[in-house]
Amino acid sequence: MTTRYTKTHEWVRLEGDIATVGITAHAADELGELVFAEGKDEGTEVTSGDAVAVVESVKAASDIYAPVGGIIKEFNTNLSDDPTLINKDPENEGWIIKLKVADSEELDALLSAEQYAAL
Repeated sequence: MTTRYTKTHEWVRLEGDIATVGITAHAADELGELVFAEGKDEGTEVTSGDAVAVVESVKAASDIYAPVGGIIKEFNTNLSDDPTLINKDPENEGWIIKLKVADSEELDALLSAEQYAAL
């Protein structure tokens, strides 16, 4: 299971045809303490680059973009009660949405961990 990254600070991890998506620790740090998170409805079809969720912090609000196209299968409802999960554990418990991926080859165009770290 490989994690890929976008230049807009989302990460994506593919397991079968389901991609788990969140924001990187860098993005979470830049936003500050998150106070709200909401995803688009399950079943919504998105293409790469579409906004799939919004997070708000004490500093700013930010859209979260789909790294790959697909159908939204799940929003992390734990974030509704505790959006700071994104701050505490952005690449595990703080995941934001799960997508059924339309074309897994889209992940090939995303950044590796080393490429993301070099940004």
